[in-house]
Amino acid sequence: MSKRVLTTESGAPVADNQNSATAGVGGPILLQDQHLLEKLARFNRERIPERVVHARGSGAYGYFEVTDDVTAYTKADFLGEVGKKTELFIRFSTVADSLGGADAVRDPRGFAVKFYTEEGNYDLVGNNTPVFFIKDPIKFPDFIHSQKRDPFTGKQEADNVWDFWAHAPEATHQVTWLMGDRGIPASYRHMNGYGSHTYQWTNEAGEAFFVKYHFKTNQGIRSLSAEQAAEVVGSDANSHQTDLLQSIERGVNPSWTLYVQVMPAAEAAEYRFNPFDLTKVWPHSDYPLQRVGRMVLDRNPDNVFAEVEQAAFSPNNFVPGIGPSPDKMLQGRLFAYADAHRYRLGVNHTQLPVNAPKATEADNYGRDGYMATRNGSRHDKNYEPNSYQGPAQTDTPLSAPLAIHGWTGTHAAPLHTKDDDFFQAGELYRLMSEDEKNRLVANIAGGLSQVSREDLIEKNIAHFAAADADYGKRVEEAVRALRD
Repeated sequence: MSKRVLTTESGAPVADNQNSATAGVGGPILLQDQHLLEKLARFNRERIPERVVHARGSGAYGYFEVTDDVTAYTKADFLGEVGKKTELFIRFSTVADSLGGADAVRDPRGFAVKFYTEEGNYDLVGNNTPVFFIKDPIKFPDFIHSQKRDPFTGKQEADNVWDFWAHAPEATHQVTWLMGDRGIPASYRHMNGYGSHTYQWTNEAGEAFFVKYHFKTNQGIRSLSAEQAAEVVGSDANSHQTDLLQSIERGVNPSWTLYVQVMPAAEAAEYRFNPFDLTKVWPHSDYPLQRVGRMVLDRNPDNVFAEVEQAAFSPNNFVPGIGPSPDKMLQGRLFAYADAHRYRLGVNHTQLPVNAPKATEADNYGRDGYMATRNGSRHDKNYEPNSYQGPAQTDTPLSAPLAIHGWTGTHAAPLHTKDDDFFQAGELYRLMSEDEKNRLVANIAGGLSQVSREDLIEKNIAHFAAADADYGKRVEEAVRALRD
């Protein structure tokens, strides 16, 4: 085997990679040492801006296999035939912490899947919880600021966290999830994933359905108590990354079964809960889970930076048969996610290998910008329409149109018959065993008792009491016991 030759970025061979060029033995370094300058300049630029949210993450490749016929609901090609397999990439992440944070912390987990379909990439961006803290994207920057490091103290502050929740009663449902047993997954393999948002499916006949995605882990749910998590973080801050990497390397390939809840579009307006409210679930008794297929992860990335850090997921990457719903949080994310990647990675981030289509090719009139690798030849025009056989529109919408009516303005979300901020949080609490309730209350009290202002404590306790009287009473007693 011939020996590989070390080269500069321009491909020229490097004569000496151990010693800088100097003016004589022991003399000062010469500005003409192009290899030295190139290495130092590249090193200075190795880091790109980290994600504001979901900064700490891990990823893997795998495939999705259809096991059940869902063609009655969607014309999406990758879901069109039982047995069909589609390559995918998934990125798991924590939400609030920075890139250097620990894995085993109490935080929601991102669960983002990129399907490399023959009709283009489909990105399904969700979490390990079926709900979220807020229902309108205009509140998202404020929510994240309240959970991040305080500008003055440089660390997360209980006052900020619970002050925001005190003024966001719709967060009570998600806070109950977060502070419960599933708030700290034992690993990425041992947690469920959810699309969380409501999406639209459209079949070949043009009929529209609203759907919610549920990825059920086939490894079983496993979580950590606060005490167990502290021990794990102390021994391996990268515990979830280590577990995912090593399990796939050993050939123990994790898998999830995908189910959907399907609601005929005509039923949405009269449903007892607002079906587009991200703080609400659809009870399975109303819309049972229907199996779709299974996701298997079987290959680790070769380079974490190139394939995990540069992976870009955008919920506006739809394929024919799948589209958005009026979910306001989803609508905001249709812009925000893609814009975040344009900022972090550049306008041509979709040309990076992990983000580029694999089962088809991108063909459009986008040109130029930083790191452009697909600019066409002298025969390709950069405008449309043209008479040079350039790519043209299909005139076939990806999904069914959404009916709208009324006046423009800053409207609150419409209320349905069972809509309030507390009912479903109470239902979740009442499903828990006594041990689960005790741990939930202890986790809440541990954080809420650190808040300096009594009025904020009282507002939060009132939210839990509105969900369930026993819930509020237990939290109040636990907080008082810690503060006395």
